[in-house]
Amino acid sequence: MPLPKLTGAQIAWLNQQVAAYIDHQRRSFLRGTAPLSQNQRTVVQPFFPDSTLNSARLVVLKVIRVSNPPFYSELLNMGFEAGSLPDFAHMAAITFVDTIVSHEPFTNRLLFHELVHVVQYEKLGLKDFAAKYVRGFLSSGSYEAIPLEMNAYELEGRYTAAPTKAFSVEAEVQAWIEEGRF
Repeated sequence: MPLPKLTGAQIAWLNQQVAAYIDHQRRSFLRGTAPLSQNQRTVVQPFFPDSTLNSARLVVLKVIRVSNPPFYSELLNMGFEAGSLPDFAHMAAITFVDTIVSHEPFTNRLLFHELVHVVQYEKLGLKDFAAKYVRGFLSSGSYEAIPLEMNAYELEGRYTAAPTKAFSVEAEVQAWIEEGRF
């Protein structure tokens, strides 16, 4: 079933809600995080700037799961179906600006994917990232087709196919920005 059409005011409200949720989650989880280990840094360093690797913080949840945003109930009232909204509790990991919260131990692949999102936040800022995420979801109708996710999956795939063939994630994200692909 297609997603409901939202008004400009509803989209602006949703953008604000998403940005506030991300900020709140970041602040909630930040105190339990740790920097990348030396081994993690070594594996991903050829792909990411030191500023990204220095700012990123990680946590693996063992008992709790990341909850869905509180505004989901409002989206249901607007005509969204529960199954059409991303379920945060079933995601492997979620990045809240520079804070990566995982529901499973970090593999190199998972860490790489989430660090791409850290770079996206660095380049776009929280509010623009949130707005592009919302627009991508509303226009595509699925989590997997959100351009920010497509970018992260594409770069993750390149890394996984050739983990010793370095490329600049920062340059790749910037190219997508300049090309208007988000």
